[in-house]
Amino acid sequence: MAEEEPSSLASIARSQRIPEKEFEKQYKNHLSGFKNWEQKDHSEEWIIFPQNIGKRLSLDEVALTNGELYTILTNKAAHGKKGALIAMVRGTRSRDVSAILAKISAKDRDLVIEITLDMAESMENIVRYSFPNATHVTDRFHVQQLVSEATQEIRINLRKEAIREENEQIKLAKSQNKRYHSQTFENGDTKKQLLARSRYLLFKSQSKWNDQQQARSIILFREHPELKNAYDLSMMFRNCYEHSHSVEEAKESFTKWYVKVEEKNIDSFIVAAESIRLHETTILNYFISRSTNASAESFNAKLKGFRSVVRGVRDKKFHLFRVAKLFG
Repeated sequence: MAEEEPSSLASIARSQRIPEKEFEKQYKNHLSGFKNWEQKDHSEEWIIFPQNIGKRLSLDEVALTNGELYTILTNKAAHGKKGALIAMVRGTRSRDVSAILAKISAKDRDLVIEITLDMAESMENIVRYSFPNATHVTDRFHVQQLVSEATQEIRINLRKEAIREENEQIKLAKSQNKRYHSQTFENGDTKKQLLARSRYLLFKSQSKWNDQQQARSIILFREHPELKNAYDLSMMFRNCYEHSHSVEEAKESFTKWYVKVEEKNIDSFIVAAESIRLHETTILNYFISRSTNASAESFNAKLKGFRSVVRGVRDKKFHLFRVAKLFG
């Protein structure tokens, strides 16, 4: 029997006046095919679908339940639908994942020409061991996130300091039997509110700010020029991706950005820049065909959405069976 959507199963149960839990039990044990599923015995450790292999793949990790990580290999060509899932392996150790991927014939694995992945060393090792002919492409959005986090780190530290200052002022006011009044800026924000409410504008380009964000940015950068420097570096790095059309152009843009980071001498950006330098070869591979790991992120979101629809993972093997039916 084909896999039914959870909402459909509930509707059938109601129409037949069968207790929903009883119907779910009958569906699992007799109607779904779970009892005779060939991957049932090892499903909690791994499931694999060699027939879904393709030329361009995505490698990522997802938390199945209670933070338990699984490494997932998907085929971009399936666009997150039936046939997208190639393998799902418990854990992220490269040796363990590679051992399972070795169950796919070497001939098929050698046909893979490109795999997008994040910056984790374990992911790179998996690709190196399992797909020797594939080009490694470090996902653009993971790299940009590294730079965005450098900006946010500065904002968070400034907000902590603002909270600390406010606490000291409140204690001083109490010791003098006075009522504490927060200083507010022209837009009505206090210092800590200004820093808390500036989170999202620091992710966006200036052209996408609304009127409130535009007004807040003027105050923010006036009061904290170090954040203006961080924001400018972040946008400059984004432009490396937006305006480079070849590996050579991107490399030149990155080099200019490294120089600017050294000029500004901001610790969080120096760390981010060093990490980008170390992964530069696979980062630059993005500019060959502009492939990203967006399909993997979308697939992971579908897995999380499915988990939410079925109200959590009560029976891991059965849950994985249903995932296999939907995407395997």
